[in-house]
Amino acid sequence: MTATASPQIWVDADACPVVIKEILFRAAERAQLPLTLVANQWLRTPPSRFIRAIQVLGGLDSADNEIVQRLAAGDLVVTQDIPLASLALEKGAVALNPRGDLYTRDNIAERLSVRNFMDELRGAGIQTGGPPAFHARDRQAFAAQLDRWLARRPR
Repeated sequence: MTATASPQIWVDADACPVVIKEILFRAAERAQLPLTLVANQWLRTPPSRFIRAIQVLGGLDSADNEIVQRLAAGDLVVTQDIPLASLALEKGAVALNPRGDLYTRDNIAERLSVRNFMDELRGAGIQTGGPPAFHARDRQAFAAQLDRWLARRPR
């Protein structure tokens, strides 16, 4: 789709929680909005003229690169990947993580720095632990941010 087309939603689907995908499926149907899941593996999606999945060849950042190539200004990118979120913001898209945190020009540099620092710690053999468990409040925060984006998007 071109930048003049109506916005659409792109999902970095390899690590996206199932409950978030289900929220997105319902939203795409309700808003009659294109939703594309991109992953290194085959994904099952509900039958819909608005929902599709793209399987990319495995490889470092192949799903991210596919999303960046295809997205347009005004689109929504759902991802936990901070570098992908940064690239999406550079292209004028909106980036949201599955916990409902909106990535912005004001917070992306700090998030990239923290991510890189944690990578350095892990590279040095220091156990940093994983993200906290996904809770109902995360799902609610995501749904609220998605609703805000849907309400603001041009039609």
